[in-house]
Amino acid sequence: MRETLIVIGLLVLAAALRTAHSVGLRKLGAIILLGASFCLFYFLADSLLAGLMGVLLWLFLPWIELLTRIRRMRLPIENRLEHRRIPNPSFFPNATAAAAAMEEAGFEHVSDCGWEWDGMHQFFRLFWHPEERAVAAVCLCEQSDVAFAFISITSHDCDGRIWRTTNFPFAPTLRCPPDVSWNHVPCSRNCFHHILRDHQSYLSRSKVSTDRLRMPDPEQIENSIESEMRRQLDHNLNTGIIRLTGDGHFQYSKRGLIFLWGQFIKDMVRFC
Repeated sequence: MRETLIVIGLLVLAAALRTAHSVGLRKLGAIILLGASFCLFYFLADSLLAGLMGVLLWLFLPWIELLTRIRRMRLPIENRLEHRRIPNPSFFPNATAAAAAMEEAGFEHVSDCGWEWDGMHQFFRLFWHPEERAVAAVCLCEQSDVAFAFISITSHDCDGRIWRTTNFPFAPTLRCPPDVSWNHVPCSRNCFHHILRDHQSYLSRSKVSTDRLRMPDPEQIENSIESEMRRQLDHNLNTGIIRLTGDGHFQYSKRGLIFLWGQFIKDMVRFC
């Protein structure tokens, strides 16, 4: 009974700490949860090795989804953006404020569009700024009961390289081509003005001056997004992360599932 109460007590304490506002307390809750897993398997088998296996099981938890839903996914190799209506703002309270901040910063609205990836709907509000020579987007993502929004600011230099700053909350699910550089800022940074300053600082650190940036063409922004996605898919086909299914779609290869597992682990560590 004592061992059972220890495990239950650790689980309750971990759950309480995970609801705290402090990042340090939430991370402590994650560590205590691992401790509860260790104690559970240790008490069941009376072995330190079993306790360590209980902790390591958390690392292999993503394989449940990888070997079920993701392994069966079939995604279109050619996907086109379509003009769409703005989703219900109540699902994305930060997105409305971000779009208003973009207009305050001098960005002009270009279009509202989106596409679908095997049940996941992505909606874009696209803006551009001629003086900044940048394209900004608020992206809204919906899949099942999960919905989130993020911001991205993109610049293209004269050599064709892409420089992007984003608060996208997860690790990328595909490898980026070598000509695309990402500057990830914390997902808690929702203020567009702050992200714009981060993007300007990123370009400065990378020694990319404004006169080296290409002027965006608002009529070609959607085509640019589609072309970039196709180049990314081609890059992942070449590296073996994905493979063609022969019917105009692609799926993750065995190597791709291992890559996704690593990305899941990165997210688990970051969000713990």
